[in-house]
Amino acid sequence: MDKSQPCTVAEFVHQFKESCPQPGWIATDMDGTLTRQGQFSADLIQGLAQLQRAGWTVLIVTGRSAGWVQGVAHYLPIAGAMAENGGVYFPGSAIPEYLTDIPNLDNHRGALEEVFRHLCRHGFDLTPAEDNLFRLTDWTFSTEGLSPADLSQMAEICHRIDWGFTYSTVQCHLFPLGQSKAAGLQRLIQRHFPQAAPHQVITIGDSPNDVSLFNPALFPQSVGVANVTHYWPHLAHHPRCITHRAEVDGFLELTQALLTS
Repeated sequence: MDKSQPCTVAEFVHQFKESCPQPGWIATDMDGTLTRQGQFSADLIQGLAQLQRAGWTVLIVTGRSAGWVQGVAHYLPIAGAMAENGGVYFPGSAIPEYLTDIPNLDNHRGALEEVFRHLCRHGFDLTPAEDNLFRLTDWTFSTEGLSPADLSQMAEICHRIDWGFTYSTVQCHLFPLGQSKAAGLQRLIQRHFPQAAPHQVITIGDSPNDVSLFNPALFPQSVGVANVTHYWPHLAHHPRCITHRAEVDGFLELTQALLTS
């Protein structure tokens, strides 16, 4: 686990600009990071547009379903959006690019549902998420009523049968081992932005499904919005920087520092 104390936004931006004087890439989570009480806001759209005009390449990397993210990639002023915690990428178009290897989608969906049933047979009262109809690579269910001990136990059960498990502020996710936001981001950068070095990419998040983005061996320039501290003891890696403000206000705090430094 990373033990160094996180730096402030001002310190982070100063150090980033010293090593990367030109605008680089921003890979940001969505729910709890770009939202305010679960919704997009006018100041978010303005901030994204300002980054775009200044030459920054902004990518959304979320656990939301492919169905949701297809619209996000189309309507927001961003370069593209990755769905399902590294499973699928939409490069500003309606056609999905798979970032994880799935030989047979129908068999895969059936296997995911069986993992969900396996957890239910262990005594957990779980409610599948309504957005599973719009998912391709993972399976989700509500976190409502689940304790930290429940979440840890489910992760252990899934890992014993060679499946991945994580959770966010929104829901729990079941997925193939090796699928993560960082792995998906590495693959899409290799395909679409091969000129981007890891130290030129700022990764931003707020919850346990963002933990791979906080791994300094993969992406050393990581930021957590203030609400990430709610999950601090449960993170295997911690962001290098923490904003003073929470949710989208933290994202905009970082945005304005990058634009005005």
